Amino acid sequence: MSNFWSTVWLFFWCFAFVAYLFALFAIIGDLFRDHKLNGWWKAVWIIFLIFVPFLTALVYLIARGRGMAERNMKEAVDTQAAVDAHIREVTSTSSPADEIAKAQALLDSGAISQDEFAHLKARALG
Repeated sequence: MSNFWSTVWLFFWCFAFVAYLFALFAIIGDLFRDHKLNGWWKAVWIIFLIFVPFLTALVYLIARGRGMAERNMKEAVDTQAAVDAHIREVTSTSSPADEIAKAQALLDSGAISQDEFAHLKARALG
C-alpha cells in the first residue's frame, strides 16, 4: 500500500515539475517577446526566476498574464497573416490565356521551339 502512494506522489511531483517547466519557458519566451519592457527589467525577472522560481513565476503570471495573452495572440495573428500571404503568393495562378501568351512571347523571341510551345499550350489548356 505504501508503495502505491509513493508512486502516486512521484507522478504528482513529476507532473508539477513538468507544468512548472512549461510555465517557466512560456514566461521566458514572453519576456523576450515583450518589446515594451526594458532590458534591465527583463534581467531582474530572470534573476528572480533563478533564485525564487515558484514565487516569481506565480507573481509574473498574475501581474503580466493579460499582456502575455495579448502578445501570444498578436504573434499568432502575425504568423497567420504571413502564412496566408505566402500561400497567396505561391498559389497565385494565371489564366490559361496568360500562360499561352507567355509561351507565345517565348516562341516569338526564339527561346523555345514550336514543340515546346505546343507542350506548354497543351498543359495550360489541359
